[in-house]
Amino acid sequence: MLIEKWLRNKNTIEFIGIWEQINNFIFNSPEFGGIKNETGLNRFTLSVKKWIEKTNAIGLIAKTGRYGSGTFAHKDIAFEFGSWLSPSFKLYLIKEFQRLKENENNCLKLEWSLQRTSAKVNYLIRTDAIKETLSKEK
Repeated sequence: MLIEKWLRNKNTIEFIGIWEQINNFIFNSPEFGGIKNETGLNRFTLSVKKWIEKTNAIGLIAKTGRYGSGTFAHKDIAFEFGSWLSPSFKLYLIKEFQRLKENENNCLKLEWSLQRTSAKVNYLIRTDAIKETLSKEK
C-alpha cells in the first residue's frame, strides 16, 4: 500500500521514468508519457506490476509466491523511495555524499601534491646529472 502511494506522486513517476530511459533500452516511453499525464489525478492509481507491464520497466520488480515474494528496486530507485519515506534518511544521504566528495577532493589534492614533488625531485636528479656530465667533459 505504501509503495502504491509513492507511485501516485508525479515526482516519483518522473524519477523512475527518467531512470528507465537512461538504463533500459526497451523502455516504453510513449506509455510512460501517458502514465505521467495521468499522475496527480484523484482517480490515478498505479501498482508496480502495472508499471512493469505497461512500460517494460526493469528498475522495479514485483515477485509473488510463497518464498522470495515482495517488491524490489534498483538501488537508485530504493534511495529515492527512502528519501520520500524519511526526511532524515534523505538528509543522511546528502551529508554522506558531501563527505565522500570532500574525501575524494582531499585525495586528489594529495595525489597532485605527490606528483608535483616527484616531478621536482626528478628534475633535480636530471639537472644534477647534466651538471656532473658537463663538468667531467671540461
